[in-house]
Amino acid sequence: MACFPFMRMVALAGLWAAAAPALAQEACSRPDALGTSRVIEVNSKGGLKLGLKSYPQTLALEPGEVVLTFDDGPLPATTGPILKALDDECVKATFFLVGRNAQANPTFVQREKARGHTVGHHTFSHPFVTMRGFTEAAAKADMEQGFAADDRALGASQGAAPRTPFFRYPGFADTPELNSWLASRNIAIFGADLWASDWVDMNPQKTMELLLARLDHAGKGIILLHDTRPQTAKMLPALLRELKARGYKVVHMIPARDDAPTPLTKAAPGWTSETEANIAKVWPKILAEKRRLAKGQPAANLHSLPPQSAPQ
Repeated sequence: MACFPFMRMVALAGLWAAAAPALAQEACSRPDALGTSRVIEVNSKGGLKLGLKSYPQTLALEPGEVVLTFDDGPLPATTGPILKALDDECVKATFFLVGRNAQANPTFVQREKARGHTVGHHTFSHPFVTMRGFTEAAAKADMEQGFAADDRALGASQGAAPRTPFFRYPGFADTPELNSWLASRNIAIFGADLWASDWVDMNPQKTMELLLARLDHAGKGIILLHDTRPQTAKMLPALLRELKARGYKVVHMIPARDDAPTPLTKAAPGWTSETEANIAKVWPKILAEKRRLAKGQPAANLHSLPPQSAPQ
């Protein structure tokens, strides 16, 4: 696979990103809205891995700053209300799309782009076996199919690299080979700093309380949510109001427009990967699914199985 020329990638990212800071700072219809406080440009040249759940570094956020990210969409019944809640509070977020959902619901992808949100990638099929359960060739094929489906939904021409060079693995389950491949194409890999565990069935109030308790403990960070979960869609308006009440500020990530380095901070001494510990817990189910596939049985999707402790 030929690598996409970096200068062309920067130019495409820059065309999109040039309007994003203005959108982030646009006047709100409500003076008491949470708003977006600032924009961080993420330089993906040479690859970048961040998010303390998986990697020993993350964005250099100030105390009280959060980045909102949503995985797995779009899904009309839930992505629609989530986009409205973000609009109502003048908040910008990053959406990591599942390609088959983008393919089925391009209008919602275009709405995300039009409202100034960042649109990243999360594979095409989001398989339960994760990319670790595929051969390297099959994993790359699924990821490429996702890049292409997301870009088509955005109305962008298909190139050798995605329009937005941001990627998140299903279940955060990366591999060294795939990481090197993404780095060679100047695509950044995103983990998260904290999650709401909204893949587990809870009522909206419990979801919000759990996330806020974790956030108050951490003080800042990249937050993982899912725009396919009804409880998250119902919880989000109250969550955004509570973030405002507690003095939190929202930061928006966009692709870098130049070669300036991404502001990063290192993990504290003694850091370990929580992701790897969680993957170990669910790996027996992953192996069982691989056996199903080997027998020619239909593939399961992460969200058709009982909730697990690991992120989905």
